[in-house]
Amino acid sequence: MNDATTLSTGWSLLLANPLLGPFLEFGFMRRALLGCLALSLSAAPVGVFLMLRRMSLTGDAMAHAILPGAAIGYLVSGLSLAAMTVGGIAAGLTVAVGSGLVARNTVLREDTSLAAFYLLSLALGVLIVSVRGNSVDLLHVLFGTVLALDDPALALLGGISAVTLVSLALLYRPLVLECLDPGFLRSVSGWSPVAHYGFLALLVINLVAGFHALGTLMAVGIMVLPAATARFWVRRIGPLLLGATAIALLASLAGLLISYHADWPTSPVIVLSLGTCYLASLLFAPHGVLRQQRPASTHLRA
Repeated sequence: MNDATTLSTGWSLLLANPLLGPFLEFGFMRRALLGCLALSLSAAPVGVFLMLRRMSLTGDAMAHAILPGAAIGYLVSGLSLAAMTVGGIAAGLTVAVGSGLVARNTVLREDTSLAAFYLLSLALGVLIVSVRGNSVDLLHVLFGTVLALDDPALALLGGISAVTLVSLALLYRPLVLECLDPGFLRSVSGWSPVAHYGFLALLVINLVAGFHALGTLMAVGIMVLPAATARFWVRRIGPLLLGATAIALLASLAGLLISYHADWPTSPVIVLSLGTCYLASLLFAPHGVLRQQRPASTHLRA
């Protein structure tokens, strides 16, 4: 009896712990944490290369571009994980390829053509969901449902994370070279187009993964903000990848706990937690604005 009482008391103390209690007591919190872990392991490293290639705003545009495909998937099959995933990937790849073709065959530059495509995609996606769904469905698409992730969604996020990590390992050297000197990579290797289009494919599938958890408006936050934050602390690419992943995971954990205790929407709180890390690093990190830096320290090193 004493052992049972002690065990019960210990379990009650754990449940009362504000950091551990929510994850021990509620399955939806554990699934949300696993989803954020999968996103941190895949989206944050992709965000590092997105930042180094100076394509952060492209990532934001692509996050909105997947909306009509996901909306059409919703229109056909409702809130079906498979239909919305396939639709989102198809729409993202269509916008990426279409904007590239327009840029290469017309007077428009790629940033302008991408902006035109993504604005059309965003408007079309919102229209489809608004006309054929309801306000709850629209909020689901725009802001995600990280607290409602089920086993199939977690399997999808885990699969995308695994594919991303393996692909980044295979493409690591050409991706780094393309960030540092794309002209040199094109001149000495045939890996340049593989690295470019392979990276765009990884960007799209990770945005789709982020869409399922955080919604189209917030998906790019877990990709760009950790990379930008880590850049204030380190300059070498290896530590930059590890730092961005750690920041994404810790900020996601903090966002989940804050949203649980304050009863606030989870996706915006996670992105605001990432933003708080960014602002603090901007001010106080070794390469932040309040620290003296030598000019040479601002250069990226492989």
